[in-house]
Amino acid sequence: MANSKKVVPEAMSALDKFKYEVASEVGVNLKDGYNGDLTSKEAGRIGGNMVRKMIQQAEQQMK
Repeated sequence: MANSKKVVPEAMSALDKFKYEVASEVGVNLKDGYNGDLTSKEAGRIGGNMVRKMIQQAEQQMK
C-alpha cells in the first residue's frame, strides 16, 4: 500500500476484528502478531472475502 495513512484511525480495531472473523470462516488460522508464514492464497482468501462482505453490506444499506 503506497499510502498507509488511515482516514479513520478508530476503524483499525474493527477491521482487525473483521479480519480474524473472516479468516476463521474460510479456515485460515491467524495468530496474534506476525502472520508472514501465510501463503498468498490464504491471504488472498481472507482479503477477498473481506471485500466481498463489505460490498454486500454496502449494497444492503443502499436498498
